[in-house]
Amino acid sequence: MQHKLKASIHILLSLFLFAVATASAANESQAVRQSVEENTANLVAKLNQERSTYYDDPEKFFGSMEEALQDVIDFRRIAARVMGRYRREASATQKDQFVETFKRSLFSAYGKTLVESGEFEIDVMGADINPRYDDRASVDLEITTSSGKYPVIYNMYKNSESQKWLLENVIVNGVNIGLAFRDRFEQQYETHKGDLDKVIDSWSSELASEQVAEEAN
Repeated sequence: MQHKLKASIHILLSLFLFAVATASAANESQAVRQSVEENTANLVAKLNQERSTYYDDPEKFFGSMEEALQDVIDFRRIAARVMGRYRREASATQKDQFVETFKRSLFSAYGKTLVESGEFEIDVMGADINPRYDDRASVDLEITTSSGKYPVIYNMYKNSESQKWLLENVIVNGVNIGLAFRDRFEQQYETHKGDLDKVIDSWSSELASEQVAEEAN
């Protein structure tokens, strides 16, 4: 009888812990979705507000984009992954320089794409916490433009210090942007025969635009 009682308590405890874990995952899913929705709405509003400044006052445009995205995108983490194994060869100054250069190239390339696409909508479809790692999540979005609809997936992670959910990679139409840019960095490294200064200096909106065009096709 005592053995059956212990077994019953164990089962009830397991069910309780499972329910708590499920509820916690649901709460985190809602938190990451809400974060992306709020920042996406802010981004769209900024783009619509500053659309004309992309050509007339690029610095103002870039400043607005950074303000809209700085609380949701970990640019330093993304840039480090783009540099890949070559990051170990880079000095602190080179790493900082590439973060800023990479960030600006993205604003220019993707900003131009969205500005020239006319009216568009970005809808957040849902968010899921990784069942193996509760500090990782994926968010499904859909971008609708005059030329069609494009599925987008945000890979997010929860920063241990700020406890904020931050974007660390994007998949557009099935294309892993982080890997695509890392391949492009490696190509540039080979082109410039391992000269990281030249790789960083030559990294521009044109390179990013080329990558955007390849993703679209």
